[in-house]
Amino acid sequence: MWKQWIIALVLVAASAAVALTYRSLDSSHSESAMGERPPSKVNTHAPQVDTVTDVVKAVGNLQAMDAVALTTEVSGRIVELNLAPGQHVSKGDLLVRLDDRQARADLNVIEAQLADARRQFERARSLRSNNSISQSQVDELRTAVDVAEAQRQAARVRLENHRLQAPFDGVVGLTDLSVGAYVAIGTIISTLDSVDPMELNFSIPERFLAEVSLGQPVSGRSPAFPETSFTGELVELGSRINELSRTLPVRALIDNPDGKLRPGQFMSASLTLRQRQALVIPEQAVMIRGDETYVFLAVDGTAQRRSVVLGSRMPGRVEIAEGLSAEDLVIVTGQDRLSSGDRIRVVDEDSAIPDNRFAGSMES
Repeated sequence: MWKQWIIALVLVAASAAVALTYRSLDSSHSESAMGERPPSKVNTHAPQVDTVTDVVKAVGNLQAMDAVALTTEVSGRIVELNLAPGQHVSKGDLLVRLDDRQARADLNVIEAQLADARRQFERARSLRSNNSISQSQVDELRTAVDVAEAQRQAARVRLENHRLQAPFDGVVGLTDLSVGAYVAIGTIISTLDSVDPMELNFSIPERFLAEVSLGQPVSGRSPAFPETSFTGELVELGSRINELSRTLPVRALIDNPDGKLRPGQFMSASLTLRQRQALVIPEQAVMIRGDETYVFLAVDGTAQRRSVVLGSRMPGRVEIAEGLSAEDLVIVTGQDRLSSGDRIRVVDEDSAIPDNRFAGSMES
């Protein structure tokens, strides 16, 4: 019996020894694995020198450089109407003519009276040379000629008032009148707007005041033509800052050769302040923690944290004003899991940096 007890004790001791040895080996293996963490896979990108454009974006409204309501200066019946909505007209074109028969007859009477006054004056001058008439009579006839000439000029103006001509090149608006309609003095016949170029009025924040100057390029986009960019330049600066919005009103002239744009239309404006050469990196590489902005660099197989100062931004990329050189390799993927000094392994992936078709335009 006692031999069986001895054998049992020996087996139990051997089992305990094997279990203890296995646990020790497993713990050593885990510690070894933790101490040898594999390097993190990352993608890198070198900063590139590119043209950076500082742009101020705003919204504004279009208006015509010249715009008038076409009205009549006399009453009368329309006998000629050369108006079609949307029609382009040139300065001096006859748009409307009222019945001017009475005014034309009045002018004929005045011209006949002027001719008679001139004949009497010439006869009096010849008689005066022979002292057959006094000088006062000659002066009276001279005055009659002057009065007749003034009356003729007034009659011509009254006749011209029956004609409505285009004061400048532009596009005619809508009209509800037709030939034969009777119009009173001051009746609005239609509108006339000059449409090329167009004025774009918008405002910019006052912090850009020192960088704004006349002649800077302006581009605009309209919701009506989302695929078209309209170009122009800054032509006027306001004299006062708006105290409520802290903005400066400005005005640009926008080219409109096809006549697509119309007065009163809404438009987004982009004012280019300046262009310069600067270092840019993918925006996804930038990390922000509190007040610190930084990136991770790949240096001899390890990640090194580097603080940077950002400049202008654009969709997908950002300017680095301070902190990097063109020789640095910036980590663009996996940096959110890195700490300074971690081991890394650089791999190449074409999809690491998203394609950006707006790569040439940055904004402040």
